[in-house]
Amino acid sequence: MSIKTVDLEALTNQVGNLYEAVVILSKRARQVSVNMKAELDDKLSYFEGFENEIDDARMIDEQSRISIEHELLPKPEEIAISELFNHEIYYRRSGEDQESI
Repeated sequence: MSIKTVDLEALTNQVGNLYEAVVILSKRARQVSVNMKAELDDKLSYFEGFENEIDDARMIDEQSRISIEHELLPKPEEIAISELFNHEIYYRRSGEDQESI
């Protein structure tokens, strides 16, 4: 795992205010995280009815494969930052001036 730096000036230029950018990114990352968790739960729910066969090596391997695939996915924060820089996030400012990305 490596740490990726983000150009704060470029981030500020996307939204106009660094603090607004952080709020937008945190809300989007939370949405992505919830969606990813729901997908993982959906995939793993298949194995809930197989209590007797859970010792089967194929079942264990399949559960392990699903978990490893989930761990290798990009983190929600990375996805949110990428979406912001690619103008894929829509946001509104409360008040008179509204803007979208």
